[in-house]
Amino acid sequence: MTEEEIQRMVKDAEANAAEDKKALELVTARNTADALAHSTKKSLEEHGASLEASEKEAIEAALKELDEAIKGSDKEAIEAKTEALGKASQKLGEKVMAAEQAKAGASAGAAPGGEPKAAPDADVVDADFKEVDEKK
Repeated sequence: MTEEEIQRMVKDAEANAAEDKKALELVTARNTADALAHSTKKSLEEHGASLEASEKEAIEAALKELDEAIKGSDKEAIEAKTEALGKASQKLGEKVMAAEQAKAGASAGAAPGGEPKAAPDADVVDADFKEVDEKK
């Protein structure tokens, strides 16, 4: 390659840098929106029954709007719809967290004092001991 070709390529890269940055931001916004939509759909399928009908309808409407925005190329619209879905699905997130905590508490087998119960077949030996001072 000649020096002239290299300089031309550098100028082309500089000229397209802003366009490339915008494309990257759009792809990042779409990926973020798609990830939120996917996780919200999954949570809605698993825990949607515990929501009130109006909450569920609001989440489904926000999901539909976000899916439409993802198809377009307006980064600001995608980000706005992503934020709207995040706000709409807060109640769902609270229900999921409560269900997970209840499940974790039930499966941990914690005693009323907060101490885990020992397995009934554990080989535990209760013993007394004395400290011996070797320096005497």
